[in-house]
Amino acid sequence: MNFRTCITSNSPILMEGALGERLKREYGLDINGNVAMADLIYNEKGRMALKSLWREYISIAHKYSLPFMATTPTRRANKERVVKSGYDETIILDNVDFLRRIKDTSDLEMYMGGLMGCKGDAYTGAGALGTEEAHDFHYWQAQLFKKGKVDFLYAGIMPVLAEAAGMAKAMSDTDIPYIISFTIQRDGKLIGGHTIDYAIRFIDDNVPHKPVCYMTNCVHPCIVCEALLHEFNQTETVRTRFIGIQANTSALSYSELDGSCDLKCSSPLDLAESMMKLKSEYNFRIFGGCCGTDNRHMEEIAKILQ
Repeated sequence: MNFRTCITSNSPILMEGALGERLKREYGLDINGNVAMADLIYNEKGRMALKSLWREYISIAHKYSLPFMATTPTRRANKERVVKSGYDETIILDNVDFLRRIKDTSDLEMYMGGLMGCKGDAYTGAGALGTEEAHDFHYWQAQLFKKGKVDFLYAGIMPVLAEAAGMAKAMSDTDIPYIISFTIQRDGKLIGGHTIDYAIRFIDDNVPHKPVCYMTNCVHPCIVCEALLHEFNQTETVRTRFIGIQANTSALSYSELDGSCDLKCSSPLDLAESMMKLKSEYNFRIFGGCCGTDNRHMEEIAKILQ
């Protein structure tokens, strides 16, 4: 089964849980450089840590017979940051090859994604690009993922519609299936102020090839449920196109969580039950983890999905 067919099959899919938080807290790795996690593959401790975390999540997907999605740790590895760090385009291709080797030994239905992110601050929208500027800025990375032959592209933690639309155009140019994942708030809107419904319709209407679906990440399921209760998001567009989450374990807002010194965490069962509300009431089909999650949370989610 190819990735596009998997997404449209209406079956649940498990996506990876947290990487960044666990790499810092469990392995003591520094991911605060210009390219964040993208250069971890160039040192032994980084490679082993990434392998260990992905294999935990893969094992859970295998145990519960679920398709599995994972993405390269390249959200901050745009051209500007890569050049500033003294790397070149091979850092993208090397990350793809690293994840591909894990996929090739996974023995399950696994899809490998190229992760991209906004230029500025994902939690405030500061430094966001305009649509055309964003297309030009993100085109370099999108084309490298095409060269690397990833299964899908993933725009993570996108706070502002204009930049998300420009990135969608750059992704559309590759002909690779892609997902746009927004940062959303309780008021039912992106941080930039547009409703989920409007943002989806705007992007769908302005790219040659539409995203296969839309998601949200780095947010607790209860916030998403509250966002979807607003009448302006109770539309056919949202019900059919907005179908996935990589969830935080904390229900705090972005501003409260960003830069927090301690890990905010809820129980695996509580998180899983909150996720299942999105499945039963809003037909969500992609379930992954973000800040605060680990293998215990992902196993509880997979167990309920099965």
